[in-house]
Amino acid sequence: MGGSTLQRTPATHGGTAADPATRRGTAADGTGGTRRPPAALVLGAALLGFFVIGLDASAVNVALPAMGRSLGGATTGLQWVVDAYTLMFAALLLSAGALSDRLGANRVFAAGLAVFTAASAACGLAPSLSLLIGARIVQGTAAAVMLPSSLALVRQAYPQAAERARAIALWTVGGAVSTAAGPVVGGALTSSLGWPSIFFLNLPVGLVTLLVLARVPASPRRHAALDLPGQLAAVVALAALTYGVIEGGGAGFGSPQVIGSLALAVLAMAAFVAVEAKVADPMVPLSLFRSRTVGVSLLIGFAVNAAFYGTVFVVGLFFQQVLGLSAVGAGVMFVPMTALVALANVGSARAAARFGPRVPIAIGQLVCAAGLFSLLAVDAHTPRLLTALLLVPMGVGLGFAVPSLTAAMLGDVPAERAGLAGGVLNAGRQTGGALAVAAFGALVAQRATFVHGMHLSVLVSAVLLVATAGAALALPRSRRA
Repeated sequence: MGGSTLQRTPATHGGTAADPATRRGTAADGTGGTRRPPAALVLGAALLGFFVIGLDASAVNVALPAMGRSLGGATTGLQWVVDAYTLMFAALLLSAGALSDRLGANRVFAAGLAVFTAASAACGLAPSLSLLIGARIVQGTAAAVMLPSSLALVRQAYPQAAERARAIALWTVGGAVSTAAGPVVGGALTSSLGWPSIFFLNLPVGLVTLLVLARVPASPRRHAALDLPGQLAAVVALAALTYGVIEGGGAGFGSPQVIGSLALAVLAMAAFVAVEAKVADPMVPLSLFRSRTVGVSLLIGFAVNAAFYGTVFVVGLFFQQVLGLSAVGAGVMFVPMTALVALANVGSARAAARFGPRVPIAIGQLVCAAGLFSLLAVDAHTPRLLTALLLVPMGVGLGFAVPSLTAAMLGDVPAERAGLAGGVLNAGRQTGGALAVAAFGALVAQRATFVHGMHLSVLVSAVLLVATAGAALALPRSRRA
């Protein structure tokens, strides 16, 4: 479904997109048929889907101690509850973008949402940690299918740069708010109803979204290769790298299994590049990375998610394991940060419209980095209100940077390649989040040195953001229409 078709009405009445009948989606020719729904309905369906993806990515962080008590498992096992989801999300986003382009964004989105909803029920009913991790793998797989297709729906519905920027900002608000609110919602649900309720919350949201999506007409299809060897190499590379980093924190990075895992990651990544360079229709055309905007966007996206997800993971554990807060108490600590994310998203779109994307991206990263540097002063004796307030710059900064980052990436590719571009960008972002959880979890694995490990984690995040903020200056001054 091209974006322009959403603006047209049948010639029988000579209507325009502003006609009341069009806005209501009712028939104007008396045949009892229905008009194509407005672009806002497409945006609503995409936003709801992105909401549940973001919520599940972060809500589990404050529930990890409760999961450990209920199902058993040390820090290493709990890291896999987070990374099993994020790993499959990151790896499969690459081919999911091509799948969205090939089968049609709305078809792929609906199928992914149905599987995601079913997997959420399986997570909530899991009787053991291993089965929970398995269900999280399925969840992450479905989320990977959903994300680029939802973004492609938005890109197709809003072909003009200014309208697209506003739509992407709203779409991003849904994901950003759900991600930021995840610890709050997760803490409240865990304390009141138990950790399974975090997953059961997805069921009504998923069903409502499927009902909304049923009104969206079919999206156009285009030829896009499904490169199975390349996809397999990508999954093996990320899985081996994540396993090596997580296990390295416990067994030591000199252990044979860790060395072997990291070596396998290098070989698999080399195989991925070789496959993509040789196949006629690569899953991820290497020519895509010749664009300066694409390369810079991927680098910044990696850093942004590494900083956010890694910090939320270790700080959430700090609140409960060191400060002794309950799950709901840990969630409340994230409330000040969460409250301002949506405003920062909207401000990002306005700043990008005036100054181009690189200004809000760079400013957002630096604000976030400043907040992370301030967390180096936090320990078990820091007033809790002050600790909560020191998290605010992280949420505001990243909320200001991400919408413009997404718009910059999509503005550099044709509309018909939106699924691919969305998949590549978000694969890079989720890889950053998965590796940060793996690495930072290793740093805080020993409770006696938890605060030192937390400080080292936030320091790494802050330095990474400062370094990549400079790269934002290489982005174009304005987006292409």
